Amino acid sequence: MPTDYAERASRLPGAVLWTKSADAGAGAGGGGGGLVLPDGCMDLLWTEGRLLVAGPDTRAFRPGPELPGPWAGVRFRPGTGPLLLGVPASELRDRRVGLADLLPGPEVRRLTERIDAAPDPAAALEELALQLAAAARPEDPLVRAVAGALAAGRSVGETAEAVGLGARQLHRRSLAAFGYGPKTLARILRLQRALRMARAGVPLADTAARTGYADQAHLSRDVRELAGVRVTDLLSERP
Repeated sequence: MPTDYAERASRLPGAVLWTKSADAGAGAGGGGGGLVLPDGCMDLLWTEGRLLVAGPDTRAFRPGPELPGPWAGVRFRPGTGPLLLGVPASELRDRRVGLADLLPGPEVRRLTERIDAAPDPAAALEELALQLAAAARPEDPLVRAVAGALAAGRSVGETAEAVGLGARQLHRRSLAAFGYGPKTLARILRLQRALRMARAGVPLADTAARTGYADQAHLSRDVRELAGVRVTDLLSERP
């Protein structure tokens, strides 16, 4: 992990607090930098003078230079972002929007000014996420079970059976919670598992076999479709 990017477990259960320096780009939100791969998550983002939300991606996002940072973000566990922000994840799919599009403008301006002025904007952003969580509905255990089963590599059919939902019900619940259907979420989470394994030094052929791909060529095609680059190029680029 490059020194200009740092992350740690957030005080919000299941979330990650990350920071990125100005010269490194903007991570999930904007600015120059490496690819941001789909992961089933939503992020609450701060850069000086702005609060934004990054919705769940279906394809890799490469930030541009228009927002140089520095940045801080809270990456929510899959399925929890809609509870905190009060909007179905599908409405934010493949989008970056201002928080003022989701919450009252005067409140967002006040929050932005407070975080801008904080000695540690990342900690202040995390505090905002905790406040949103305290006011949100409790997490649905079924949604968490779906995310956990798919992240562990269980099939969509096995997951539906485990949580007691039919295929259409599971699809509808997944759209609202994750931004896309369970097949897409399973594919994205499988890619993330494979990349973690490959980055740990496991050969690509073994990685493909151990993460449910038909073969290494199947893994390579999935990387091409979801990330837009070759798997070897992706592994050589910073996360």
